[in-house]
Amino acid sequence: MIIVHHLENSRSQRVLWLLEELGLPYEIKRYQRNKATMLAPPELRRVHPLGKSPVVEDEGRVIAETGAIVEYLVEKADGRMGVPGHRDDALRYRHFLHYAEGSLMPPLFTKLVLSRVPLLGKVAQRKFQPMIDVHLDYVEAELAQRAWFAGPDLTAADVMMSFPLEAAVGRADAIEGRPHIAAWLESIHARPAYQAALKAGGPYAYA
Repeated sequence: MIIVHHLENSRSQRVLWLLEELGLPYEIKRYQRNKATMLAPPELRRVHPLGKSPVVEDEGRVIAETGAIVEYLVEKADGRMGVPGHRDDALRYRHFLHYAEGSLMPPLFTKLVLSRVPLLGKVAQRKFQPMIDVHLDYVEAELAQRAWFAGPDLTAADVMMSFPLEAAVGRADAIEGRPHIAAWLESIHARPAYQAALKAGGPYAYA
């Protein structure tokens, strides 16, 4: 049985979604953030030295980092929701699987940090917004060409892209003037597997 160490309002929600889509059995160990700092609790360090979520345990293995977990689960499910057969779709799959955390999430996280800095933080956020807009305009243009990030079918690349785009809605007004991002978010939120993951994971501020 796969164990998911799940932190509220975090990247681990998309791991639950992928597990539901793949139909893999799992159980959840829940953790709550520190109310003052919003950081993960120290108990997570007993699972993995970095003390972050998501972390999964399976067959004696402890796996951290969402991208690595997603690839592991796709492989465990015999490649379902993995690399598409068409070469161009496969390249897009690999791109967005890594783009989600490698390029899109860092400026969004920086804006979150700046939002907690008094006075000068608001000025810095305004100067930082154009960098975020470049990414969101790029994503909007990609989704204008196809229903899903890698091609005509839902893949694990969409699962990886879900958290940064959900976070962007709250932090960067991502939907305003970007109808394809809005439609994509509406599509994933309507999926039965996504709804099942929400029910299993508990409160999630970004859906």
